[in-house]
Amino acid sequence: MTTFQQPISSPFDAASTAAEVMAGVDLAGQFAVVTGGYSGLGLVTSKCLADAGAQVIVPARDMERARAALAGVKNVMIQPMDLASPDSIQAFCADLNGRGNPVSLLVNCAGVMASPLLRDAAGHESQFATNHLGHYRLACGLWPALRASGNARVLAVSSRGHQIAGIDFEDIDFNRRAYDKWTAYGQSKTANALFAVALDRRGHDHGIRAFSLHPGQILTDLGRHLSSDEIAAFDVFDENGQQRIAPELGLKTLEQGASTGLWCATSPALNGQGGVYCEDCNIASLNSPEIGRKGVAQWAVDADYAERLWLLSEQWTGMSV
Repeated sequence: MTTFQQPISSPFDAASTAAEVMAGVDLAGQFAVVTGGYSGLGLVTSKCLADAGAQVIVPARDMERARAALAGVKNVMIQPMDLASPDSIQAFCADLNGRGNPVSLLVNCAGVMASPLLRDAAGHESQFATNHLGHYRLACGLWPALRASGNARVLAVSSRGHQIAGIDFEDIDFNRRAYDKWTAYGQSKTANALFAVALDRRGHDHGIRAFSLHPGQILTDLGRHLSSDEIAAFDVFDENGQQRIAPELGLKTLEQGASTGLWCATSPALNGQGGVYCEDCNIASLNSPEIGRKGVAQWAVDADYAERLWLLSEQWTGMSV
């Protein structure tokens, strides 16, 4: 199996919106799981998939907040789950598998960014544990439902932040090196992209394809750990303090930011494709100095690194597909 990290013909671009991408898409009878589906990009994604006819299951750590955000949205079911709790993920997957409904879409939107040093119960650094290991456990746990679909897609919402750092396989959890919240975030976003590469390799023969993506730079609750100075450094505000919208630079609205994930989830142009990183409603090019920060770093789509991370994740979680 060979995939190519190079753009294809797409009618959409950086400025395309979720509504434009989803125009005419019919997902009636399909089941979708959207982590982080009650805030920011995840909320837009949940609503769009539900509007297209899919039955959307939203795992939620904060059930009250999820119910408030999704009140009145048809075709959505909220279930308790915490990505930082293996037992919680196991219970969620057991319940969903027990229902017998094939899952056609697993959209991993939830995540944390640039948080202070915290560790999960097993001692893993929290950004890696939540952004990667939590979603790894979820994909493994839902594998029977994904296989039952016969034509499923798994999406990992990565970030251009993956260019900050690759995986330090010698010290993923910052046990020996000094903790840096941005290095940890970059490592976790690289892990998201490598996860898609390795999962696609395993899912290909079962009709399961995987994609990672950069949605854009959008002000959401993901930045809750950032100071005002750190947010200002991203140049997201104009001289009047208003949010800048310049999709060609990656500065997008929520509707524009959700479009790439929805394109990856539904576009027939990606039939037969998988294991690639996308941005601006297209497969991204490999990053190079000539194109600035656009594209994907080689370390985030390297098949050998992807396999190494997958095998380590198997070891650390005791789960596989």
